Amino acid sequence: MRRSGSARSQILIYLKSESAEHLSSFYSQIATMIFDEGCAGGPILSTKNGLWFDQSLTLKPAFRDIVQNSYEAVAQRVDFQHQGEKARKEVNSWCEKTTNGLINEILPRNSVSDLTRLVFANAVYFKGTWGNKFDANLTRDADFHLLNGSSIRAPFMTNWDKQYVGFFDGFKVLKLPYRHGSGDTRRFSMCIYLPDARDGLPSLVERVCSEPGFVERHLPDDEEMDLAEFCMPKFEMGFEFEVSMVLQELGVILHKAFVKVNEEGTEAAAVTVLHMYQSCKRPQPRPRFVANHPFIFTIREDMSGVVLFVGQLLNPHAR
Repeated sequence: MRRSGSARSQILIYLKSESAEHLSSFYSQIATMIFDEGCAGGPILSTKNGLWFDQSLTLKPAFRDIVQNSYEAVAQRVDFQHQGEKARKEVNSWCEKTTNGLINEILPRNSVSDLTRLVFANAVYFKGTWGNKFDANLTRDADFHLLNGSSIRAPFMTNWDKQYVGFFDGFKVLKLPYRHGSGDTRRFSMCIYLPDARDGLPSLVERVCSEPGFVERHLPDDEEMDLAEFCMPKFEMGFEFEVSMVLQELGVILHKAFVKVNEEGTEAAAVTVLHMYQSCKRPQPRPRFVANHPFIFTIREDMSGVVLFVGQLLNPHAR
């Protein structure tokens, strides 16, 4: 595992944090505020951390204290040098169990070698039921328009309930609350940022990435409205990428996520492993929200404003 004085700086810049201490404190606060096994009838949201280090290493007490107390991670001593494949399977088994089987492999074959000294993994699991479920009997196939101009048939969900929708310059936002449990002060929702133009996703993504606070400033009002037409696709999607090109000094960092959306609600998981404006209502006629082309979605905790998952749906069938 390579060591560099700039590695810490790269991580802090990438995570937009002032210091390692600030990052640890922020994580602890967020974990206490929103991460819970869930109240009866409400969403399940949990996060787990794991650390696997080679038996040739000895963890410094200060590092072990941060790992165990700030991140509540269990440190496991393994033999990367002589039993790397066994260690890899152990990490993947932890990943599969922690994400309830949504992600069964975070470390691909040959990703661990006798040079590996430490693997740190973080897994987030979320499962929520819609506050107003979709009637599966109303789900129908319709055209979903892709960015290349073609279209495919996909199952679309609908219901006749009022919806939280905000209209902005070039796009609209739908907010779908999840049911919360008795006594649960947390409030979770999925927001769909739908471009007005079928091919408008790239420019919307650019705005989201370049304008700080974009997501928080573009949310629907707390008043539901009737829609002339409302539908959104069912979808399952997986995504993975290697962060090493961003954090050049850190060896390998892998991230993998999976999101499943259907009539009942949403199930999502993500694992990262370090292998060292104002809304205005439109006049009559009643507005429509038809998510039949690529869009951005987020899953967030509304009281804290913490975004747990963010993604873009390009194709409902692509996993």
